[in-house]
Amino acid sequence: MDKTIATFQKNKFQEIRVGIREFKGNDLIDIRTWTLTQGTEEMVPTAKGVSINIHLLDDLRKALDKVEKTLKESSML
Repeated sequence: MDKTIATFQKNKFQEIRVGIREFKGNDLIDIRTWTLTQGTEEMVPTAKGVSINIHLLDDLRKALDKVEKTLKESSML
């Protein structure tokens, strides 16, 4: 399955896309920066990102929960 689940702006020229991708028989969660190609309105993926096996979703969720807790404790959120 190749499906984009969520997209949000990173800056004026880039966005972050979160999706599910298949690569060499493995199902992956892909979090990647996409950027505008020069002179067009077309968005293309960059090498900046991470792809992790879908079986690591719980570990990713726990890590993000810890990030959120730390940011709140530091009054950054």
